[in-house]
Amino acid sequence: MGIFNVELKKVVDDSYDIEIGYDLIGVLIDDIDRGLVGKIKKFAVITDSNVEELYAKPICNLLVQSGYSVDMFVFPAGEKSKTRQTKEKLEDAMLSRGFRRDCCVIAVGGGVVTDISGFLAGTFGRGVPFINYATTLLAAADASVGGKTAVDTPLATNLIGLFNQPKKVYIDIAAWKSLPKRQLSSGMAETIKHACLASYDMFEFLEENMDAILEGDKFACEYIAENNCRIKYEVVMKDEKESGLREILNLGHTVGRAIETVSDYQLLHGEALAIGMAAEVMLSARLGYMSEEEAGRVTALYEKAGLSTKIPDYIDREELVKKLYTDKKVRDGRLRFVLQKGIGSVVEFEPGVFAKPIEEETAREIIMQL
Repeated sequence: MGIFNVELKKVVDDSYDIEIGYDLIGVLIDDIDRGLVGKIKKFAVITDSNVEELYAKPICNLLVQSGYSVDMFVFPAGEKSKTRQTKEKLEDAMLSRGFRRDCCVIAVGGGVVTDISGFLAGTFGRGVPFINYATTLLAAADASVGGKTAVDTPLATNLIGLFNQPKKVYIDIAAWKSLPKRQLSSGMAETIKHACLASYDMFEFLEENMDAILEGDKFACEYIAENNCRIKYEVVMKDEKESGLREILNLGHTVGRAIETVSDYQLLHGEALAIGMAAEVMLSARLGYMSEEEAGRVTALYEKAGLSTKIPDYIDREELVKKLYTDKKVRDGRLRFVLQKGIGSVVEFEPGVFAKPIEEETAREIIMQL
């Protein structure tokens, strides 16, 4: 018997543009006309029930007017739809309408839509191109850079998925005006997190301009959109596949994602993350990585954004502690936390290591205090 070596060295350029602006639907159509996805003429527009009428239908109509073949696929809005079952239904619907490898997926909506659509595009026909048209602040802050796509399961969030980069991302700030206040506040959670881990200047800007952001001030909204992309890009560029540094983007998510799941998604992602960040700064202060005053500023900023930093009474604390073990940072059965170093930085515990093992009892004590 012998060995036959299959040599498959690859050089891949997955670069793409993120366009930030207002009312970008026309720009999207113009880009497609100019060859953004080559000669593809068949498009699957994937959206949810909240965004269907506001943005997805206008995009479909303009594509049809430009001579493209278009079908729209809609699923119920909300994190509960971010499942393998939803992805399967979308795939079956696309297949039944004649979609094959010669198509492009356009995701129109928030993070749930872009996550499912990117995952679907990566597996449909073994991979078709996709475009993200982000209509929420949360999607602009979290889902627009990095190419992480996934679905949730009953046991854990975001553990089934793949890395898949879009052809282009459009961040339509005008769409933020259509968001309910609760959704806008939820979207601020990831923005504050980015400031906490990478930019003291941005943190101060948020402290001074939170009211203006929530009221839709043009300058303030453009500032956070651009800085969210910059911070996330600087991390992802150095660690695309989350082998070390990229874990810092998981700041606050160890507790946050667990709360989101245990609440049965009664809490929005940003609402759960705000509580997760409160737990994280409490732990960071306890371990001496930040002062009590700094931890207080973080929780105060979340509350200024309209987000509670306390665990709701209906959450079972012991069930929450158990759920922490579904976090993707767990290694050898041990909980691991990313922790802040003051405001605007994170702790590097040793070269290339940004998460610290924490005893369950310590995590439980923090949770019981929230």
